Amino acid sequence: MAPDHAPPGARSGAVVGIVDRDDALLRSPPMDVHSVLDDLIAEQEALDAVVAPLTAEQWALATPSPRWSVADQIGHLTYFDTTAALAITDPEGFVAHRTELIGSMTDDLAVDEVTLGTFRALSPADQLTEWRRRRDELAAAGRTLGGDTRVEWYGPSMGAKSFLTARLMEVWAHGQDVCDTVGAERPATDRIRHIAQLGVITRGWSYAVRGESQPDRPVAVELTAPSGDVWRWNTDPDDADRVTGPALDFCLVVTQRRHIDDTDLVVDGEAAADWMSKAQAFAGGATDGPTPRGAR
Repeated sequence: MAPDHAPPGARSGAVVGIVDRDDALLRSPPMDVHSVLDDLIAEQEALDAVVAPLTAEQWALATPSPRWSVADQIGHLTYFDTTAALAITDPEGFVAHRTELIGSMTDDLAVDEVTLGTFRALSPADQLTEWRRRRDELAAAGRTLGGDTRVEWYGPSMGAKSFLTARLMEVWAHGQDVCDTVGAERPATDRIRHIAQLGVITRGWSYAVRGESQPDRPVAVELTAPSGDVWRWNTDPDDADRVTGPALDFCLVVTQRRHIDDTDLVVDGEAAADWMSKAQAFAGGATDGPTPRGAR
């Protein structure tokens, strides 16, 4: 798929830190931090299975994020997996790095040079090896986290579970760009529960990033998981607006990988429709996501 929209979440690895997750919002047992890490590792391995067989020509293909190839998507993940491990193991070192990185953000090309320049100089085989190495470093660092640990990041500090959930959303969303580009199938799993929950709890952020106030009207969310389970949020108000349908489609919308019109989600009510038109589960500047595929 040719590039046709701003890179949703392209810098979310750098600035995610909108909210801390609250498992009480999801009516199922809360997950501990190491369970979230296990899901992150599984998601990374699922994307590894997609990119490992690719040819050098496929690594160079343009993805939906402007300026970014398949290799750049993996390079982005590699860079921020590296700095995520640093944030856990050396908070003072990370803060120094953060100051330097923010100072380099003069424009998009400058950011790409800092975060992707070294990776781009590697061969595809070495790029894959480097990503795997940096993932392993993050996994080892993640095992040291406690449930009440807070981790410095590019925005506010984050709770350990939120921190790892943000990394999981990153690899899943950028992995979707890769899958769309090379035509790969990546079976959905219930690991997307983490992304769905982020999508729900960032409703307010989707307005704040645009300088708007979230409508007061509640929106209930009821999603069917890949396993067939049903996940529910905010379903107590009987008169709430409502979003229902496949959890996969909801995750694709809130990470701005699909337009609502290209999904099987059912949206009832003006507040729900307005939210879905603006949904943005990642930080950074406001972006509008892709246009409907039928409109291209």
